[in-house]
Amino acid sequence: MSHLIQKNGLVGVARSMPTSGAVDIVAKEAGIPCFVTPTGWKFFGNLMDAGKMSLCGEESFGTSSDHIREKDGVWAALCWLSILAGKKQTVEEILKGHWSKYGRNYFTRYDYEQVASEGANQMMEKLRKMADTQELIGQEYSAEGKTFKIKSHDDFCYTDPIDQSVSKKQGIRINFEDGSRLVFR
Repeated sequence: MSHLIQKNGLVGVARSMPTSGAVDIVAKEAGIPCFVTPTGWKFFGNLMDAGKMSLCGEESFGTSSDHIREKDGVWAALCWLSILAGKKQTVEEILKGHWSKYGRNYFTRYDYEQVASEGANQMMEKLRKMADTQELIGQEYSAEGKTFKIKSHDDFCYTDPIDQSVSKKQGIRINFEDGSRLVFR
């Protein structure tokens, strides 16, 4: 299907919900759909099979295109080499150009191992209840001299646009007015 990208252009992009929102900003400006899915390649596969997206990525740096239905590190490396050759710029120049146009996006993932599941489950349940009541909206919190105001808070639920299947409890999202967010899973 990679010949379709050459013929039809980039038809759409997708990312898993916990991943950085950088692609959302670029897709919006380019006027192409951006799908935010739960983690799991089956969600990308449905979009690929339906011809709805040409490029996807998830939080562990799995990257793919509609040429193959799984993560492909070799493809990601070849993609970067193609970009470097086409633009005739260094990686630093390309990144700085992107940052100057779209701003900088950061993604940090923290995995907590050997945590008692009872306490972790209680925390997730509390966050889900607060998402239901929307009690955190408008609250302000400060850290390291910066204040963060909560814009939205939800328990991510995904309805697949292809088969209409519903995936609930995919992660708690807390979005701040400055564009930053926290995801708990």
